[in-house]
Amino acid sequence: MKFAQLLLLSSLAQLDSSAPAQAAQVTPWAPPGISSAQFESHAAFDPGNGDLYFVRSSPKFEGWRIFVSRCGAGGWSDPLPPVFAGDGVEADPWFTSDGRSLYFISTRSTDGVKRKDLDIWRVDRADDGRWGTPVRMPEPVNSAGQEWFPRLAADGWLYFGSNRPGGLGKTDIWRARMDAPRLWTIRNLGPAINTAGDEYEPLISPDGSWMIVMADGGLHETRRNGAEWDARVKLPAQINVNGSEIGAAFSPSGRSLLFSRDTEGPLSGEFFIWRIGGEEAWPPACPVTDSELHP
Repeated sequence: MKFAQLLLLSSLAQLDSSAPAQAAQVTPWAPPGISSAQFESHAAFDPGNGDLYFVRSSPKFEGWRIFVSRCGAGGWSDPLPPVFAGDGVEADPWFTSDGRSLYFISTRSTDGVKRKDLDIWRVDRADDGRWGTPVRMPEPVNSAGQEWFPRLAADGWLYFGSNRPGGLGKTDIWRARMDAPRLWTIRNLGPAINTAGDEYEPLISPDGSWMIVMADGGLHETRRNGAEWDARVKLPAQINVNGSEIGAAFSPSGRSLLFSRDTEGPLSGEFFIWRIGGEEAWPPACPVTDSELHP
């Protein structure tokens, strides 16, 4: 563990040379109206209006559904399903940086046929800000197996987890890129990232230099090495308390990481913040105080 911590501190110094070499600073994020006895996870903030999209499920992390809440004068509004919600389970929302598209996973019915496998979907916004009709991503992005946690990197690669055939273990991290209309390249990230066990969730940092991977035992990190990735390293014990850590999201600056953990208590799954590069005003305060409006 000491060796892993040294590797982590070295990578953080590359990310932000001003970041102090100190133990990981992790604190709860439990805003009223969002925190509940249910399991909250997989947060995504709308880049345009600040709305919070997240997954709420049972305390046993079952029956996933996407909810959205808006910050108002009284704080976060009562969470409601988004207008594009479908039947089945839905999870893992993620916005493109311009806020015009949102990726998620769903077992919603397709052409009137109920599905059991989780597929990757995308929904786009019109110029008036209204959500359109969600579109299922084509094969070979989706497969007959399960797909998880779609995250689009700045270089055009769509990273995701899948238990499709051809992997190294039960569930692997893959990436896909459309090189021409309807022509997709699909690649497995290989043994530096994938094992004989399960790797579910890849999250690329905003600058593309490193990646968080949710796998067996919690959260790991890996550094980009040219076009590939270095061997992953498990994040320290301040982050991985019990191995249930899931649903990570970077702040726009990359200096903070929001994730969820099963607290194994009355509140079930709750959000936590890892301050990678010092304090910053993220997640956004709600409601916004006068001192924050006029510092």
